[in-house]
Amino acid sequence: MTERQRTLWMFGGLIVVGCIAPFVLYPTFLMKVLCFALFACAFNLLLGFAGLLSFGHAAFFGGSAYITGYLCRDLGLSPELGLLAGAAFGGVLGALFGMLAIRREGIYFAMITLGLAQLVYFVAVQMPFTGGEDGMQGIPRGKLFGLVDMSDNIAMYFFVFAVFMGGFWLIHRTIHSPFGQILKAIRDNEPRATSLGYDVARFKLLAFVISASLAGLAGSMKSLVFQLASLADVHWHTSGQVVLMTLLGGLGTILGPVAGAITIVSLEDLLADKVGSWVTVIMGAIFVICVLLFRRGVVGEIGALFGKKPAAGPAGH
Repeated sequence: MTERQRTLWMFGGLIVVGCIAPFVLYPTFLMKVLCFALFACAFNLLLGFAGLLSFGHAAFFGGSAYITGYLCRDLGLSPELGLLAGAAFGGVLGALFGMLAIRREGIYFAMITLGLAQLVYFVAVQMPFTGGEDGMQGIPRGKLFGLVDMSDNIAMYFFVFAVFMGGFWLIHRTIHSPFGQILKAIRDNEPRATSLGYDVARFKLLAFVISASLAGLAGSMKSLVFQLASLADVHWHTSGQVVLMTLLGGLGTILGPVAGAITIVSLEDLLADKVGSWVTVIMGAIFVICVLLFRRGVVGEIGALFGKKPAAGPAGH
């Protein structure tokens, strides 16, 4: 089977499953999965294909959620414009973070992104429109293009699904473009990429901005789905959660972050009522087991089992 045929089968399968799913499972749960799946895919673009480990992606996810919430609730913007504004905010914030962070590598890069994200967290605590510890509540879903009432869960689901598929397609095209091949070259051997004449800093910054924009889009969608933007969205714990989703599903694979998001969100929903705060401990144990026994993640191990070339992880991380 050629690469083109595999791609068509993958997108066809996702569309079929996505169209059937809301009539089998609870739509709100599925929308939560799609929001975090897009968030994890955006993060995977940066870590899995550019080799940049960010611990600050919650700033884009949560910050855009607040922006979309403010624009839709207080200024009356429609949901599609709210999402675009949230994605744009994530991109601008990503450009600012990226210009500072890409000057360093490895653990220093990770710590800079974490520190900048904590600044966004404290701004979210202090700003009056965010609602502080109570969060921003009562965000309206509105009407899509002034026609479709998004208060209906099925209508909202298909809107979220369409946005997810658009973001997923963009990431897929980016990875398989000449730009994506250069990112992989930088990940695998940055000095060699530099010696070939590539402006490594520019490519890293562009990858950071794309990843931050899509993470912001995911956060904006979540704020509309749950009609809430809270401090949990910008907390460092959310940055750690997306790392866990990506590693569990399969770093550097196309479908790995989707599988990781489905696993983590499902476990959280199933275990929250049964074990309470112990759910965090269980997630930590799963992470340790994954690192020790399934270092390529669920999708990476399945790909290796069927003879596909194992996904390469970022060097130095």
